[in-house]
Amino acid sequence: MTSLTVSGRVAQVLSSYLSDVFGVMGNGNVYFLDAAEKEGLRFTAVRHEGAAIAAADAYYRASGRLAAGTTTYGPGYTNALTALAEAVQAQIPVVLVTGDAPSSGARPWDVDQAAIAAGLGAATFTVTREATGSITQEAVEYALARRTAVVIAIPYDLAALEAAEEELPVPPAATVADAVDGGLGRAAELLAGAKRPLILAGRGAHLAGAGPELRELADRLGALTAGTALALNLLQGEGYLGVAGGFGTDTAAGLMEEADVVLVAGASLSPFTMRFGHLIGPDATVIQIDAALEPTNPRVDMFVSADAKAAAGRILELLDNAAPSEANASKAWRAEALKRLAEGPCHHPGTAATPDGRLDPRALATALDAVLPERRTVVQDGGHFLGWAPMYWRIPRPQDLVMVGTAYQSIGLGLASAVGASRAVDDGNTLVLAAGDGGFLMGLSDLESLVGAASSAVVVIYNDAAYGAEIHQYGSQGLTEKPMLIPEVDFSGIARAIGAESAIIRTLADLSALTDWIDAGAKGTFVADCRITSSVRAPWLSEWMKAKETAAKETVAS
Repeated sequence: MTSLTVSGRVAQVLSSYLSDVFGVMGNGNVYFLDAAEKEGLRFTAVRHEGAAIAAADAYYRASGRLAAGTTTYGPGYTNALTALAEAVQAQIPVVLVTGDAPSSGARPWDVDQAAIAAGLGAATFTVTREATGSITQEAVEYALARRTAVVIAIPYDLAALEAAEEELPVPPAATVADAVDGGLGRAAELLAGAKRPLILAGRGAHLAGAGPELRELADRLGALTAGTALALNLLQGEGYLGVAGGFGTDTAAGLMEEADVVLVAGASLSPFTMRFGHLIGPDATVIQIDAALEPTNPRVDMFVSADAKAAAGRILELLDNAAPSEANASKAWRAEALKRLAEGPCHHPGTAATPDGRLDPRALATALDAVLPERRTVVQDGGHFLGWAPMYWRIPRPQDLVMVGTAYQSIGLGLASAVGASRAVDDGNTLVLAAGDGGFLMGLSDLESLVGAASSAVVVIYNDAAYGAEIHQYGSQGLTEKPMLIPEVDFSGIARAIGAESAIIRTLADLSALTDWIDAGAKGTFVADCRITSSVRAPWLSEWMKAKETAAKETVAS
């Protein structure tokens, strides 16, 4: 190997796994960034360290390819913690390369970064001169195998020193969990005997590439299909009911509740997906296939730890030997279900008039769906508005919806995530960020990063001059709304100052400015400052509030 510094060896090893790095330069990572450029890694500068990991996280969600974030030590590192926690909670493989205290001992301003990371659930791999390459490789393989965030720490006094020569091991080949054993025979029997089967796919099924096998299995069984928000449209086809949970229609939820056997592939069955216990009927048999080692929800009756793709393929093989005994009954149920779905109510279209004269977000979302380019990748920040995109917009594939902040219940990661996703989208795709005014203000510095990184991006700000979720949850209970309100911000003016095109959207007719920009080629970044009402409560939030109220009453009663 050519003689390299410790930072150079880290960059060299990373270059065999990834092509993109996001971050902010500082004392602790300046040598790494110099080495990364020499290795040909593409560096995208962000303006706040909190965006470094958020951008790398979104890059993976939109492309399925690993990326790295980088910060300096100390305050640069601690600025990145919220995004690091989100990546851990969401099971996103991502690498944070950071400076750290010197190997000779901490300075007065150093903090125990490894202990902080451990508290978030992220492992830290601190490189040494003797084993820089092998430690870096171990860190990346750990992130990929466990689908999690890792920290590669470069001690400050080692960053520019020469690294020892190493013969790195060949990375282990990816393994697929054995799906032959572990109860799949029984699962096949249950599905074959089902009269009303349902297949529910989650992000794990998408990451495993299990869509074709699960779709074939549904057609073979005559099953209805659904997906979590993170597996949106993975199983689209005959019998597809849409999103399971609070973003779905009541008609679809009612049909899912009628299922007698539910195959859950790669979905954790979160409270939101389960509609707080009401999605699946009490008499249904729930089979969960997941890469986890144990069931992720007490409602699961039968669990198989396996790769979703391999397991679905094996079930298909088992069904080849015997035609499903209830296929005719299940197909008749599916036909009846689709008729009811077509005749049932869809999402509320919104209204033309609101109490305060501002836009109804449901009507706005419907109008935006008709205006936005058909080829779109949507990044969705956290907040009260987060359901409008998956409920009202056409989003063809799971990777076309990047929902951030939901795992860690955070807001403010949207702009940073849009930067990462913009680097991952195919040519001809328009990046669309949906954000609230509160979260947008948190990440405002990285609007400039997005303007610089995106070839085509639309930013939709649901601007209700408030923290909307809190208004509905706590303002409705009589708590003071003063801390929940935000002064009306002219995001359009800010956007123009930073180099984006923009418009304030007070009526649906004002969307003509966005239409003109799209018709002119949709080049650069357009910010739509949409002035929406806070009088419309999202149905998913109403459902959550009702569940909390019920749980509180049950606690008091017990």
